[in-house]
Amino acid sequence: MRRALLATAVATLLSPTLAVAGARPTFIPNDPLAPKQYYLAQDHAFDAFSGSLPPLAPVKVAIIDSGIDGSHPDLKGKVYAARSFVGGSAQTDEEGHGTFVAGEIAASINNDQGIAGIAFPAELIVAKIARSDASISVRDEAAAIRWAVGRGAQVINLSLGGLRNPRNASEDTYSRVERKAVDYAYRHGAVLVAAVGNSDDAPRSPWPWASYPAALPHVIGVSALTQSGNVASFSNRDRVYNDISAPGQGIFSSLPLAITKLRPSCIDQGYSDCGPDEFVHASGTSFAAPQVTAAAAVLLAMRPSLLPDQVSNILERDGTTDMNSSDGCNQCPVGRDQYTGWGRLDIAKAVAFLNGKLPPSDRLEPNDDAGSYAATLPAAVHRLTATLDFWDDRVDVYRIRLVAGQRLRATLRGPTGLSTSLIVWRPGTVRVEGTRSRGLRAAQSTGPGPTHRVAYRVPTTGWYYVEAKLGSRGFGSYALSVSR
Repeated sequence: MRRALLATAVATLLSPTLAVAGARPTFIPNDPLAPKQYYLAQDHAFDAFSGSLPPLAPVKVAIIDSGIDGSHPDLKGKVYAARSFVGGSAQTDEEGHGTFVAGEIAASINNDQGIAGIAFPAELIVAKIARSDASISVRDEAAAIRWAVGRGAQVINLSLGGLRNPRNASEDTYSRVERKAVDYAYRHGAVLVAAVGNSDDAPRSPWPWASYPAALPHVIGVSALTQSGNVASFSNRDRVYNDISAPGQGIFSSLPLAITKLRPSCIDQGYSDCGPDEFVHASGTSFAAPQVTAAAAVLLAMRPSLLPDQVSNILERDGTTDMNSSDGCNQCPVGRDQYTGWGRLDIAKAVAFLNGKLPPSDRLEPNDDAGSYAATLPAAVHRLTATLDFWDDRVDVYRIRLVAGQRLRATLRGPTGLSTSLIVWRPGTVRVEGTRSRGLRAAQSTGPGPTHRVAYRVPTTGWYYVEAKLGSRGFGSYALSVSR
């Protein structure tokens, strides 16, 4: 089961003209409740644009959650497709969680009412998967991801999660079904963003591991910051899968009208200050993740040719401000850390980076394991270039058909300045990590340095696997040469 990562308490549903750097932002949305969205300023959501927002082609953003209030004035006309996987209508939201997330991403901007959504070009693909008790079936989640991809989703927001504990299988909710759905979406060009999880849903606090699906390869894991810039006490830590942070405490957004009407004397009907207590000062990594999702949508609207790994690379490395004690994060050391990942989201920096040299992409992803996860190398392919990333993509695996008596020679060069390994696996290999892989290594070259070579005489005909693995912290391109 999965639960959306709502708050620290009771609920369980979890080439445009750019502004001159350093100048006061010239675009300020006229939405009257936007001043309550302090995170817009901290994210530098509109600081990259001067005068007015540029006209951009729509970007389809999937919100896989509790549905949304399709009648909400700030969300009307924003829904491209909607489907419920749990009965009822996807455009009704009994929990409020999905409507809250949708407002952060796509609330109509500059319409003289309500709040301002960060992803002003967004069209919403809404999948309702939360049951009446706020629980979520992993199979419903996976089906919703695949359905959203079929409707053209370019970015997928997953403000939900299942407990992860790599040291205790009884506390670990890893799902092969979920991973295959994530891989499917990534293979079809979708950027996936997920909340790292809240420790109030874990056995103890703070919890040292990100939840699934944030802890799956190629998913951007988002942690939460307080308004002062410190790491939120409830935000899960993780040395590998916590990629980026954004404000996640005291967040203001939209709520279903059916929920806020329960407080009829409240002025801001349809917004979180008129909601139940858990929404009035809403906190959670669930509400940090949509800001990163929105940033991804803006980048894709401005540069539609970007691939998912390029989007995540720009957001994490070039679209962040490092958080440390000088920025308000008392626990954070200088550089990437378990609390905030690469740092706090800065959308203006990410947009500005589009004018520079873009990071390399890897068109063969996802190929992170043996078996069906591996990328097949046809006999005609003798050389390829790809990328490895210590935090997001540490392993690449290639499937290659070899005949008994053939001599396989493989050479791995790069990434420059980092240490790698080159390993050949025998037929029958299912995983390149763990106990199931014991005894199946055919040849290997490991140790320091980026260049490795192996030679292997094939004893039996079958599908073999060539693994390139990054062993040191960093990111970069490599070349793999194969002869047989």
